[in-house]
Amino acid sequence: MTIEQRHPLPPFTEETAKQKIQMAEDAWNSKDAIRVSKAYTVNSEWRNRNLFINGREEIVAFLMDKWNKEIDYKLKKEYWAHTENRIAVRFEYEFKNSSGQWFRAYGNENWEFDENGYMAKRFASINDLEIKETDRKLK
Repeated sequence: MTIEQRHPLPPFTEETAKQKIQMAEDAWNSKDAIRVSKAYTVNSEWRNRNLFINGREEIVAFLMDKWNKEIDYKLKKEYWAHTENRIAVRFEYEFKNSSGQWFRAYGNENWEFDENGYMAKRFASINDLEIKETDRKLK
């Protein structure tokens, strides 16, 4: 059985790390949980805030729930650093809750990829800040 590769592959250069980051940003902004999940290994390990998520099925369930609660979600990721098979990212995203209160979330992610270019580990630390709609930066 041949495993499909997800380019660009490690070892990363700064250019290919930035490509992976843009691909991730585009996928998350699509709010398509299945599309996003396909970037991860079938047994991917996540830490997202205080949650531990394992595998694509849990990723899809988590993201569907997230985007049901985080209305008008918009994300921007930025390159921080990389090594051969790891990428560090800083990000911010904005959303409103069901009551109409806007938030901006700030965070850092550490990613580890397998040899086929799938993310095997994702560790995210995130903080939320209430904002006024007029203070939004990401539209």
